[in-house]
Amino acid sequence: MAHAAQPLSDTHEPSLKELVSSAVQDLSTLVRDEVDLAKLELKESARHAGVGGGLLAGAALLGLLALILLSFAAVYGLVAAGLHPALAFLIVAVVYLLIAAVLALVARRTLSRVKGPERAVAQAKETRAALRPSH
Repeated sequence: MAHAAQPLSDTHEPSLKELVSSAVQDLSTLVRDEVDLAKLELKESARHAGVGGGLLAGAALLGLLALILLSFAAVYGLVAAGLHPALAFLIVAVVYLLIAAVLALVARRTLSRVKGPERAVAQAKETRAALRPSH
């Protein structure tokens, strides 16, 4: 009795071409996901940078405008109250510089929250290490 040749298993063994194609597709997906992660992290950092930069610009603008415009009104008020003009100018300048310093400290705290894409960089390093052939 002759037996017909039957395959040893019903599973399909992928060809080298299919394996390479699958690996390239997986690598492409991995790189795309890492880029998406980096974009998300940078978006958050950019938001903090924008808020901090806006606060700092506001502090600078307030300091400048206050020193130029409001100083004269306050000085004239102090002079009318009996102070010497030089002392009146000094008092007003110190008050507005203290306000500007407080705003600058708030801006500095906000800007300290700005970070790079730490998770994306770590993931990229892991991927690179996994893809390197071991020697």
